[in-house]
Amino acid sequence: MASVTIRNIDDDVKRKLQVRAARNGRSMEHDLRVALEKLADENPAPPRSEAEAKQVFEALMALGQPPLEPFDQKAVSDELNDFVP
Repeated sequence: MASVTIRNIDDDVKRKLQVRAARNGRSMEHDLRVALEKLADENPAPPRSEAEAKQVFEALMALGQPPLEPFDQKAVSDELNDFVP
């Protein structure tokens, strides 16, 4: 059997894992082994089609582009503030 070492786990996370294991009536090591087995057995998300991947890529690229037309930033800001109580 293989071994895995995980370093630099936050103390709070470790405490939560210990409590979780105790609730399950197992040692932390055994509880983590069971959790990892379930995680490994999960079905990964199906791969995107080329068309879906292109659509996502284009949407992400559009986020980095400036608006097509100039706009009044103050007017937009004022409109947004109208909704804030």
